[in-house]
Amino acid sequence: QAEDGNIEYKLKLVNPSQYRFEHLVTQMKWRLQEGRGEAVYQIGVEDNGLLVGLSEEEMRASLKTLRRMAEKVGADITVLREREVDYDSDVPRKITEVLVRKVPDNQQFLDLRVAVLGNVDSGKSTLLGVLTQGELDNGRGRARLNLFRHLHEIQSGRTSSISFEILGFNSKGEVVNYSDSRTAEEICESSSKMITFIDLAGHHKYLKTTIFGLTSYCPDFAMLVVSANTGIAGTTREHLGLAMALKVPFFIVVSKVDLCSKATVERTVKQLERILKQPGCNKLPLLVNSDDDAVTAAQQFAQSPNITPIFTLSSVSGENLDLLKVFLNILPPLTNSKEQEELMQQLTEFQVDEIYTVPEVGTVVGGTLSSGICREGESLVVGPTDDGKFLRLKVCSIQRNRSACRVLRAGQAATLALGPFDRSLLRKGMVMVSPEMNPTICSVFEAEIVLLFHATTFRKGFQVTVHVGNVRQTAIVEKIHGKDKLRTGEKAVVCFRFIKHPEYLKVGAKLLFREGVTKGIGHVTDLQAITTKENGLEESLAPGQLSF
Repeated sequence: QAEDGNIEYKLKLVNPSQYRFEHLVTQMKWRLQEGRGEAVYQIGVEDNGLLVGLSEEEMRASLKTLRRMAEKVGADITVLREREVDYDSDVPRKITEVLVRKVPDNQQFLDLRVAVLGNVDSGKSTLLGVLTQGELDNGRGRARLNLFRHLHEIQSGRTSSISFEILGFNSKGEVVNYSDSRTAEEICESSSKMITFIDLAGHHKYLKTTIFGLTSYCPDFAMLVVSANTGIAGTTREHLGLAMALKVPFFIVVSKVDLCSKATVERTVKQLERILKQPGCNKLPLLVNSDDDAVTAAQQFAQSPNITPIFTLSSVSGENLDLLKVFLNILPPLTNSKEQEELMQQLTEFQVDEIYTVPEVGTVVGGTLSSGICREGESLVVGPTDDGKFLRLKVCSIQRNRSACRVLRAGQAATLALGPFDRSLLRKGMVMVSPEMNPTICSVFEAEIVLLFHATTFRKGFQVTVHVGNVRQTAIVEKIHGKDKLRTGEKAVVCFRFIKHPEYLKVGAKLLFREGVTKGIGHVTDLQAITTKENGLEESLAPGQLSF
C-alpha cells in the first residue's frame, strides 16, 4: 500500500479503542488531503494488498466505525461496490470499497475540468446536453440547443465557439444538474464536486478555437467522443494527437450506439483499440461494461496515464449513461495537495482567455489563475500591451461557475470584474500578475520542436501560428540551429519572432504551431527578454500606466 495517494487498505475496523480511533481519524484526514477531498477505503484488504474479506457481522461493524470516523472529520461516505472473496471458510466473506468525500474548508466544491473533443457530428454537444440537463435527446438534436451560443450554431447544428457546461455531484454521489429547474448557483451550492465540461468545436475550420480551448483552459482530462456509425473519421485522429501532444489524459466515449447494430459498435471499438495500441500511442484500452468496470477504470485512469477507458453509450436511449456518471463521480483530481500548495505560495499570475463588457459591471475578464492567490480588491498589473508596457488595475469582484467568490486559488478558473478599465487595452493572451513580479516579456524566443507534418521543407522565413498556453500569435522562423531546413518527423531548436507584439512566455511551456497542413509541437527553451530599466518604473508616465 502506498503511503501517499488517496487509497487506504483496511482489514477491519471493529470496536477500536479511543486511542486507535483518534489515530484512524488522523489517517483519514491525511488521505482526504492527499486526494484533495476524496479518499477510497478498501475494507477487508491487508496492507500488502491481500484480499482477505470479512464476515457479514465484522463488515457491518467496520462500516459503522467508518461512518463514525467520517462524521468526526465532517465527510460523507458512499459504498462503491461489494465483492465476495473465495477464501477457505464456510462463511461467505466480503470486501467493500467505500468513497469518502469532504469538501476542503477553503473552497466550495472540488473542481475538475474536462475538455470534450471529437469529429464534427459525433454527438459531443448532445451528450453534454443530456448529462447537464438531465433529459434524453429526441434523436434530432433537442438536447444540445441550450448549449449553443450563436444563432448560426443553432441553424447549422455545429459548435463554433467554446462553451462551458457544469455537472455537479453531491456528497452521496448523486447527480446534481439543471433537471429540477435549478439555476447554476443552486447547482454550485448543493454539489460537493463540480465537473466543468469545455465543449469544443469538432469541425476542421474551427481547429484554432479547439487548440485554444485545450492550451489555455488547462483541462484536467479530455473526453474524446466517437460516433459508433462513422467510426474514426475526420478530425478524430487530429484531436487524439492534440490531447497526447499536450499530455492531457483522455478517455473515449462511443456515442450513438442506438443507431447501429452490435457488430458495428464492436467494429468501432476494435478500430479504437487498434489505434490506441499503436507504438505512438502505447495506451491500454479498457472497455467499460458494468458499474464495477467504471469504478476500476476511474481509479486506474488516475494512477496510470496509459490506461484509456472506453464507454459505449447512447444519448437517445440513455444506454450505459449511468456508467459514465459513476466514472465521473469517482474520478480524482490529478495534482496532489502538495503541488497545489507549492503553486499557491508563488506570486499571483492570471491568464486572460476571454474579455467581456457587462452592463453596470464594466469590463470582465475570464481565465485561469496559474499560480498564487487572488483576492477581491487586489491591485495587479496587466500586459504586455502592444508596446510592451504593463498597466495597473484593481480586481473589483470574482465569480466562479456563475456564483460569487472572495478568494481564487491556483489552478481555478474564474471571471474577474475590473470596473471601469478600458476594454480596448486588453486582448486574449495577456497576463495579470502581482506588481512585484517584474514579468519578463519577449518577442524573440527559442523552442525545441518536432515537425509532425509538412508538405515540403520547413526553413527560415516561414510563418506559423504559435500557441503557447493562452498566447496565440503568428511568428516567423528566424533561424534553425544546426540545419538549413527541416522535414517531417525531424527535431531541432528553432528561433521564432512574434510579428505583432511581445508576449509573456515561460521557459518549459508547451508549444504547438500550425499553418495550413503544417503542424508541430515542442517546448520553449530560451527567451530573449526585452531589457528593463534599472529603476523598474518610468517617472515620466501618467499615474495610470506602469512600464517595465
